Amino acid sequence: MKLDRRLRNLIIIALALIAVVVLAITLRADSADASPYYATFMSLVPPIIAIGLALLTKEVYSSLFVGVLAGALFHADFNVIKAMDAVTNDGLITAIADTAGIFAFLVILGAIVILLNKAGGSKAFGKWAQTHVKTRVGAILATFVLGVLIFVDDYFNCLTVGSVMRPVSDTHKISRAKLAYIIDATAAPICMIAPVSSWAAAVVDYVEDGQGLSYFIRAIPYNFYSLLTIVFVIAIALMGFDYGKMASAELAAQAGDLGAEEHEENTEEHGENERARVLDLVLPICTLIVSCVLALLYVGGFFAKDSEYYMSLTGAFGDTDATVALPWGSLIALILIIVYLMARRLITFKTSMEAIPKGFIAMVPAILILTLATSLKNVTGLLGSDVFVEGLLENAGALKLFLPAIIFVIACFLAFATGTSWGTFGILIPIVLAVDLGAELSIIAMSACLAGAVCGDHCSPISDTTIMASAGAQCNHVQHVSTQLPYAITVAAVSFVCYIIAGVAQSVGLYWWFSLPFGMVLMVATLFGIRFVQNKKQALPAEK
Repeated sequence: MKLDRRLRNLIIIALALIAVVVLAITLRADSADASPYYATFMSLVPPIIAIGLALLTKEVYSSLFVGVLAGALFHADFNVIKAMDAVTNDGLITAIADTAGIFAFLVILGAIVILLNKAGGSKAFGKWAQTHVKTRVGAILATFVLGVLIFVDDYFNCLTVGSVMRPVSDTHKISRAKLAYIIDATAAPICMIAPVSSWAAAVVDYVEDGQGLSYFIRAIPYNFYSLLTIVFVIAIALMGFDYGKMASAELAAQAGDLGAEEHEENTEEHGENERARVLDLVLPICTLIVSCVLALLYVGGFFAKDSEYYMSLTGAFGDTDATVALPWGSLIALILIIVYLMARRLITFKTSMEAIPKGFIAMVPAILILTLATSLKNVTGLLGSDVFVEGLLENAGALKLFLPAIIFVIACFLAFATGTSWGTFGILIPIVLAVDLGAELSIIAMSACLAGAVCGDHCSPISDTTIMASAGAQCNHVQHVSTQLPYAITVAAVSFVCYIIAGVAQSVGLYWWFSLPFGMVLMVATLFGIRFVQNKKQALPAEK
């Protein structure tokens, strides 16, 4: 008889905790001054435990916490009191203190998302599209554009694009599976290349010395999976073909079977107001972007005459502190958006105030993952994991050039198995950046973490964004996963080749301006090849 999944997960977590306690009893040394596990393989065991538990239980919160606990025990040389002090002070409290600014940004962003949904600007975009979009290609591209426009948060994207664009896609007989894919393709992949987004805020926290935003922006051209997904969606739309199970779904849609499936939808958060216009969606988002960019420049010293980076755009962005600037800019944007929406009589003051706690509630899962992943980073830092990994790679030689491709595959697998991008790059980025690979190769390796995390999240049937994309399109979840998987694997395969090329090319002075165009050409060429093979297969029965 099969065990209930929740019971199985509890048993696995309990066994892991027992194993850690047994280690504490059997391996405890007498010295309490320094850990004998510093800069040894044991410094990597906490993230390995977190990864292993996440793969087994498909539950990221408890897995990360057990990893934090194991790291604290190793640091404390299995002194339980000292370990709990490490968990509390060096882990959780330090993590919360270090990420307080990011928490504030996430909560404010959540409130803005609620406000924009309530105001009805998204619905207005859908009405505009229904009257102006005349072709299938136009409907696909309009859905894509709306998804790109709503880049500030993947939850916001999934909750909005589906409900807005379903009537448009249904009119042009686009299958719900295809709609779900476009929603998913413009959620996490777009957020991961947007400097003003909840995802960027999370990534920034895992980079030391306040250089998180600078690293994130420099990594964007190397985020091959996200960028090539954009190329893929546009190319598929313009070429007018599909393959795999998606082709069958589209043929059925042309015959009248859209593959629709009713889902419970929270209509309370999606307002429809006759006074709402497309501008009521575009203007608030532009306000958020401009406000955050100006705040980033201000914190970086762009406007201060006594600053080293006065009126220096690149210098100010490089020296800014996103944990201060993003909440600073988003708070101003929130106030301006509330004033604008109230002036337009789209919301009331009461509604705007109700949006703040609702925004916090919406961001609780993200905040929990961020706190636990940062705590894990802190305790592995206490164990000297960076020193150990750097020592391993000192004599790696040319193998370092292939490290980004390997990291990409590992991140894909981990995110696919756990269904979380944030947990994946939260574990991997500190380890990757702890190694001295050289300036450019470190950026490529970090980008491989981000791209792999997005790819695995995109493919995973247990990912929250994948599930929400199914719900947003009102598509059968299993059908969404099965139709999307060949597309995601195609982009992932091209991305893997690109990371090999990027790693080798940077060693001879060829950077993203070489590898990214190469990847785009390879992506389009791959699609032409797939279409050629597909057409040839379809022609064979006729020849016989």
